[in-house]
Amino acid sequence: MSTRTKRILGVAVLLAAGVLAAVFFLFPQSVSEKAVTTTPVQSSEPQFVKQGSLSFLRKKTFEVITTIDIEIANTEEKRMQGLMFRSSMSDSAGMLFTFPSETPQEFWMKNTIISLDIVYVNTKKEIVSIQKYAEPYSERPLPSYKPATYVVEVNAGFCDNHRIGEGDCIRF
Repeated sequence: MSTRTKRILGVAVLLAAGVLAAVFFLFPQSVSEKAVTTTPVQSSEPQFVKQGSLSFLRKKTFEVITTIDIEIANTEEKRMQGLMFRSSMSDSAGMLFTFPSETPQEFWMKNTIISLDIVYVNTKKEIVSIQKYAEPYSERPLPSYKPATYVVEVNAGFCDNHRIGEGDCIRF
């Protein structure tokens, strides 16, 4: 390396150090600290609260297929909130929605982060339809197609993994 190149490189390093010193002097708060102090604090996501257990039963034989812990949405407010804003859910958990009467139901995935299987159940506790792999954040209606009194939401793929289908039953 020539002497001239060494001098130019030395001047460049000194100049860069001077610029950095000026930046830190004029702007003492780093960019990452500014991002932290100016970002609004988000509330923590809703946590699962076990309120019971629910079993899926094979049609005709009523053999237990699997059992999950459930959180119950039995008020208008709880039904509207559902599983919104939750980033995960255990494979052995779900939410049971109860309605005052048996009517066609329709759910959507607005503000729902995780993909779900939505299981529609009539008053006899028979599964009348399933919407599988519901797309997160989608506002597309997911109808029951038949009257339902109960709706069970579980992680997407749950029904396929346990071979749960129409005609099977629930018990809680």
